[in-house]
Amino acid sequence: MLKAAIVLMLLATVVSLFSGLFFLVKDEGKSNRLVNALTVRVTLAAITLGLVTWGLYSGQLVSHAPW
Repeated sequence: MLKAAIVLMLLATVVSLFSGLFFLVKDEGKSNRLVNALTVRVTLAAITLGLVTWGLYSGQLVSHAPW
């Protein structure tokens, strides 16, 4: 369940990234939609980082790295 939430948050972050690109090209700096898209993207990234941290702390996510 946690992995699915992390994947959904990453997909939402990518959608926000491309919406910001669209607003940058279309609006040419005349509206605040680009700033709003950036705010949403940063918030989604912070929530994703929090979910990964919680998953590692709670043991739901484990690292299989050899080092």
